[in-house]
Amino acid sequence: MKDYISERAIKIANYIIQNNATVRQTAQSFGVSKSTVHKDVAERLLYINPHLAAEARKVLDVNKSERHIRGGLATREKYLHQHEEKICRSH
Repeated sequence: MKDYISERAIKIANYIIQNNATVRQTAQSFGVSKSTVHKDVAERLLYINPHLAAEARKVLDVNKSERHIRGGLATREKYLHQHEEKICRSH
């Protein structure tokens, strides 16, 4: 494995752990795809640093288990905001 890929995998894992970040947030922050983030943490990091991989996996598993809640809250927020705009326009 190339050195820059190993370094990226370690940086990604540390970012996820320190920021309690989702795959999507991490991908955006590093300018890579979600699949790259997942592959770095789930596969590549296991060979580089298994302990760090396990720690990052814990955070990602929690985020995955909560994603339906975040999605529901985002949808609720969207419709509340749209409702407020309609009220403002009608006055």
